[in-house]
Amino acid sequence: MDTLITAGRLLPRPATPVTDGAVLVRDGVLAAVGPRAEVLAQAAPGFARHDFPTGTIMAGLFNVHVHLSFDASREMLANFLDGSSLDGARSRLTSMLRSGVTTVRDLGGAAVHRSLDDVAAPRLLASGPPITVPDGHCHFFGGATTSDASIRSLIDENAAAGADVIKVMASGGQITEGGADMWESQFDARQLAVIVAHAASHGLPVAAHAHGADAIEAAVEAGVSTIEHCSFLTGPRSFDRRDPVAASMAAQGISACSTSSRNWRTIVEKLGDDVAQAMYGRLPWLEEHGVRLLAGTDAGLPGSVFDDPVGALELYEWLGFGRRRILEIATEDSAAGLGLAGVTGRLEPGLAADVLVVEGDPLASLAALRNPLLVLARGLAA
Repeated sequence: MDTLITAGRLLPRPATPVTDGAVLVRDGVLAAVGPRAEVLAQAAPGFARHDFPTGTIMAGLFNVHVHLSFDASREMLANFLDGSSLDGARSRLTSMLRSGVTTVRDLGGAAVHRSLDDVAAPRLLASGPPITVPDGHCHFFGGATTSDASIRSLIDENAAAGADVIKVMASGGQITEGGADMWESQFDARQLAVIVAHAASHGLPVAAHAHGADAIEAAVEAGVSTIEHCSFLTGPRSFDRRDPVAASMAAQGISACSTSSRNWRTIVEKLGDDVAQAMYGRLPWLEEHGVRLLAGTDAGLPGSVFDDPVGALELYEWLGFGRRRILEIATEDSAAGLGLAGVTGRLEPGLAADVLVVEGDPLASLAALRNPLLVLARGLAA
């Protein structure tokens, strides 16, 4: 059965608003998008209808960096290690869908990926256990490697398990006791190139966790697809933004995900505006260099909840990004960065019916995104 959705505003793309618009959904696909009268004329007899006269229809949001195996509590790692946090993975994915997120990339935990195959939920891309070093960052996922051969073997295992992306911990991180510091590299450019080449043999992109400036530069040299965090750290509160590296990212089409959740406000309060601007200022700097930005929150880490994509997006507004640009990052740019531009991220006939209807106008206020009226993932309602 056809489903017609009408609203006072339609955003086929954030840059192309339509007054009094509609979309027609047929078999999980967008059959028609545009002015209400034109779309209505294409509906088959007996269609279902949803009208939202004060609402806005737009593409569903993306969260390209989450950890479904973590529960966002202070005890998230202990809960993961004893297996209890996996019980909530289904509800976390459901909560993301209800908050307007229709595409999710889980960057750690193949078991979660398999256990959610039968759930009505956002589109789910998963990495499986990230590649790391013995006792290195996130070794507890089971991805520690000791040689090129073991790196290739892990990639083979992840690919066989259905991974959509290969993740590598190019630098250290915050949650692994005794591991490398955030700004310290765990792999050099040669090893990262091995990872990229072998992942490519399976048709898989590589996402590089990289806080450190050296790790970012090595990952870019190796030709990864996305840089996660992309902090350009050289020490606890020191940064080294490297213009040639950003230029190379833009030239190669390597995207950057800030992985900032709604916790950014707490960080600003704790560190002060100057340090926070030094930390988060990399995002407008990357934008100025033409690097594609992706929307991701590191959901699952303490306080990084799964159901507040808007709180994370408001960081961009604090940094001076316009609302149209923010919506582009959260939809079509994130789709392009994950290789899904021909699948979703816009409202266009032939693309998946990943649809978000909100009360109000998100181009006037991002707060409108906090009021979902209807969410469809591939045509199925949340």
